[in-house]
Amino acid sequence: MIYLTILFRVVYNFIRLNFIKLFRYNKFIFTPIQLLSVNTKIDIRGGSSKFHLLGRINARRDVTFAIRNGSLVIGRNVFFNSGCSITCHEDIKIGDNCLFGPNVLFYDHDHIYGQGKLVNTEGYTKAPIELGQNIFIGANSIILKGTTIGDNCVIGAGTILKGNIPPNSLVYQKKEIIINPIV
Repeated sequence: MIYLTILFRVVYNFIRLNFIKLFRYNKFIFTPIQLLSVNTKIDIRGGSSKFHLLGRINARRDVTFAIRNGSLVIGRNVFFNSGCSITCHEDIKIGDNCLFGPNVLFYDHDHIYGQGKLVNTEGYTKAPIELGQNIFIGANSIILKGTTIGDNCVIGAGTILKGNIPPNSLVYQKKEIIINPIV
């Protein structure tokens, strides 16, 4: 039964990804065998958008790839758990053999806002995100614009990242539970 499910996913995605390439977007490059859930959303907008799947990736339910005039490059043997989301307005590169826990979010942009102005009309500030190889990012983490993560890093669950993380690092945010009596 498991082999039929995998075969269905591979055939379904081969057809779906070719339709995206043929009818919607010709700057979409992928290898033929992909293990994307049927619920994986691919939303490419803008004439300068690029989406490259360099090798086989595996994405569970409700994973979203949204490219808005940006460039998203995903390496070989990358796994996205349920609920992961990448919104790319500039440039996001993910190296080979990376694993992402549930609900990991990527944003290579921030909204520009000012007093008395509408946030949705002011545009964005942008900076690239680059992840090396063999990285594990725990559940509910957020990767913000301008982040570079070196090879062989482990990022703890619930961590918000911005900036440079050197290779071979364990990164987490200290979380303390404080319990006080109600008086």
